[in-house]
Amino acid sequence: MAESDRYAAEKAHLKEHGWARMRSVLSKDEAAQALEKLWEAKAKVEAGGEETFLPFLDPNPSNIRIFYLLQLDQIFRDLIFHPTALEMVGSVLGEKFIISNFTANIARPGSKSMCLHSDQSLVMPDPWTNIWAMNAVWCLTDVTKENGATLYIPGSNKIEARTEVPSNAPELLVPFEAEAGDVLIMDGRLWHTSGENVTKDQDRALLFGYYTAPHIRQQTNWAAALSKEIQEGFSPAQRTMLGLDPTANVDVVGDLRFLSVQFPGLVPS
Repeated sequence: MAESDRYAAEKAHLKEHGWARMRSVLSKDEAAQALEKLWEAKAKVEAGGEETFLPFLDPNPSNIRIFYLLQLDQIFRDLIFHPTALEMVGSVLGEKFIISNFTANIARPGSKSMCLHSDQSLVMPDPWTNIWAMNAVWCLTDVTKENGATLYIPGSNKIEARTEVPSNAPELLVPFEAEAGDVLIMDGRLWHTSGENVTKDQDRALLFGYYTAPHIRQQTNWAAALSKEIQEGFSPAQRTMLGLDPTANVDVVGDLRFLSVQFPGLVPS
């Protein structure tokens, strides 16, 4: 199989079902290292006065949220630009997508479910006839139904309006189960929620890399969230994906060719 087709099966599954499981993108040791850095990041942001429990998102403090991961450690900057994630996202959104957010969610024993939502529904109104948003979900621990796996409604990537969400949605939810080191690629239209962690001693740790088409405003203002030192470490292509350049998305979604080039033969050159 050609190198360009190495994920052909996963891309086909993503297109039809709205998700794909990429197995063992990280080794167990790499996943464990990222998990260690995540706990360090939690301690760092809490020491700086940031809350990691958000009552408007989660029912209780057993659900931990950590934001602005790109500012907190190089390991997270490496993951958001990981070739596998970028290839899978680009296969849906095209070459010129942007990075909207990168966050973490740790479901500790006793954590409960947040709201049912699709990520695309959070950033644009319906109808959702096109895919404009994608998530790359990094599993830093094994993920099971019992320890709080993300729950989703099969086939909900076909929903085009909020009125189409089934009235019995909780009865339709099934878990995304995976192993530490796997990455789940999700269509932004897939309806899902966090699962409940009913174990006594297992944490479930996930990182959510959120990518969108360039015409959608980013959830994070990276120019404000990232230090000057970190911003200077990005390549030109990475800066464009983060929206750090002054012109934002003008050269990404616009057609700035001269009129004579846009309409050859109709306008004198």
